[in-house]
Amino acid sequence: MKLAIVTAYPPSKVTLNEYAYHLVKQFRQKENITELILLTDKTEGKKDLEFTEAGCKITVKECWSFNSYTNIFSVTKAMNITKPDAVLFNLQFMKFGDKKIAAALGLMLPMVCKLKRIPNIVLLHNILEEVDLGSAGFTSNKIMQKLYGFIGTTLTRLILQADTVALTMEKYVNILEKKYNAKNVKLIPHGTFEIPEEPKYRIPKEPMQVMTFGKFGTYKKVESMIEAVVKVRQSTGLDLEVVIAGTDNPNVPGYLAKVQEDYKDVPQVRFTGYVEEFEVPTLFNESAVVVFPYTSTTGSSGVLHQAGSYGKAVVMPDLGDLALLVKDEGYRGEFFEPTSVDSLASAIEAIVTNDDYRIQLGTYNYKAATAFPMSKIADIYIDTFERIIISKGISKTEEVNSVIS
Repeated sequence: MKLAIVTAYPPSKVTLNEYAYHLVKQFRQKENITELILLTDKTEGKKDLEFTEAGCKITVKECWSFNSYTNIFSVTKAMNITKPDAVLFNLQFMKFGDKKIAAALGLMLPMVCKLKRIPNIVLLHNILEEVDLGSAGFTSNKIMQKLYGFIGTTLTRLILQADTVALTMEKYVNILEKKYNAKNVKLIPHGTFEIPEEPKYRIPKEPMQVMTFGKFGTYKKVESMIEAVVKVRQSTGLDLEVVIAGTDNPNVPGYLAKVQEDYKDVPQVRFTGYVEEFEVPTLFNESAVVVFPYTSTTGSSGVLHQAGSYGKAVVMPDLGDLALLVKDEGYRGEFFEPTSVDSLASAIEAIVTNDDYRIQLGTYNYKAATAFPMSKIADIYIDTFERIIISKGISKTEEVNSVIS
């Protein structure tokens, strides 16, 4: 199978690029895949394709840009040139831009595939029905929220033109089946990027690192985490370092710089900036606890799966999709009230003052993460594509001719 993936890809800063990297890493090792075609956004740096494992040929076509109104045409042109047997879209609603028209035009691409009779799957990481538009940085205006709701419903109907829409949470599947009477939606778990050997659960104690990882400024804010760690220092006397790993959310440029200035008098607060893939293991391995300082959620959390794969204890807000993941996939953590610094401080303190409890949580989370490695997720996608191809009546001869051409 000659598989194309429409996605952002490292060194892109557009959302879901890290997820694409790990999908590609697994797809290229599958015998069923003869070539991977990456239909990516344009970046200044060279695409990260330095894999150590043997794998199939990878072709990169940089054919779209964030907020461009011509993405639908440029991606379609790239598909016409490369002639894939199947297309996987790695999407969320703001994937192609934070301007409404640009975002909408990009999300019409699955319908283009349907018209061209190319087997396609949309991996949809969130649904607008479950997004708090104000907290997530879309809009806090009530009238605009209703407009976004209408637009979101329309875009969802466009996305549902795909052969299959893969969702990472059972709740999302149920919502789309009920609201849209969708028959082509399917649960495919998020998966865990890397599965290292089970860790020893030893961590540096001086200082003990309290870490958060992501793109910050909308519903992910770090002020409460800094203030909570200050409270824990005062109550326990522990040597704690706050590690804020990641960058601004594209909707809130300058957010972390302002936080850094506002809290410049608080000792041992480290801002790492963008984290390269090779730096991720050290970042997690040296952390005592991973904190999710969120006021709302917009989908399954890649960071939670990463934390689990490194056997980390986690502190999570008691809301939305993170709480569901704990129930559905077997993760464990300390919960806190999203608007309470005291509640967050208590949750962090419960872990950093009790090594046995920290290790117990980490052990549960490692077990949960290893249940769905990305290699298994890639197999599910391949199996789903093969079923679509059979249902469309596409013969092996057509697939071979596509590869030759």
